[in-house]
Amino acid sequence: MQTLTLKSHAGSDGMLHLKVPVSLTDTEFKVTVILQPIMSVSKPKTPEDLGWSPGFFERTAGAWEGEPLKREEQGEYEQREALL
Repeated sequence: MQTLTLKSHAGSDGMLHLKVPVSLTDTEFKVTVILQPIMSVSKPKTPEDLGWSPGFFERTAGAWEGEPLKREEQGEYEQREALL
C-alpha cells in the first residue's frame, strides 16, 4: 500500500480530475479519496463574513471601561443530604 498526497484544482464545471502515477501496468487498484479543500489565505474573512452584525466589535470593545464589574450577593447555599 502506498500513500500519495496530491494538489489539484476543480474547474468551473465542479469536476476534479486526478492523474495518479503508478508503477504497475495492467493492474487493478483500490483507491480511497479524501477531499480536503485548501483554504485561501490571501483574503481574510471579515467579522460580517463570519456572521457577526456590522459594527459589533466596535460597539462592544471596552464597554465596561467606565464602571468596574460588580458581583452581586450570591445568597445562601442549598443544604443537601449527605451521601452514603
